[in-house]
Amino acid sequence: GCRETAFIFAITSAGVTHSVARSCSEGSIESCTCDYRRRGPGGPDWHWGGCSDNIDFGRLFGREFVDSSEKGRDLRFLMNLHNNEAGRMTVFSEMRQECKCHGMSGSCTDRFDGASRVIYGNKGSNRASRVELHHLEPENPAHKPPSPHDLVYFEKSPNFCTYSGKTGTAGTAGRVCNSSSAGLEGCELLCCGRGYRTR
Repeated sequence: GCRETAFIFAITSAGVTHSVARSCSEGSIESCTCDYRRRGPGGPDWHWGGCSDNIDFGRLFGREFVDSSEKGRDLRFLMNLHNNEAGRMTVFSEMRQECKCHGMSGSCTDRFDGASRVIYGNKGSNRASRVELHHLEPENPAHKPPSPHDLVYFEKSPNFCTYSGKTGTAGTAGRVCNSSSAGLEGCELLCCGRGYRTR
């Protein structure tokens, strides 16, 4: 139940939701179709067309498929369901309109718009989660309870810098790093302040 695990649960749930919603619009799943309700008004020289991703079907399928593996009624159960739903809500809230132009030499004499989803955003929807959030209380009473789009966890992250057979972390000792990078592969971050040798 650490921060990284919360993210894995959310991104997995979001991935299932997004894949199913997109597969519906591509006609790959017989039991669902495009979401034709997500059409907007046309313009003077274009009309709404194409096929919007069926996010509602994706969310329902995601709940049935991803949440069904959760058993029990303890804190971990509530936390995992909450993080799964937060991932699905992110897919819903990060919907973007895609427009494609058609015409001679790309002249855009016709424009077709449809709704598509992008899953790797920062903001979530304000829709209520189906998890009963009053059971998820912050450890510090001065902190506000989690919102439906917040990820929740109750354990501290393991130290990824050192080997631990208990948590399964390999550590970073002996890894090759890039001394000129400030990114994740950079020596300052990857060597965890232990120093490094350059060749």
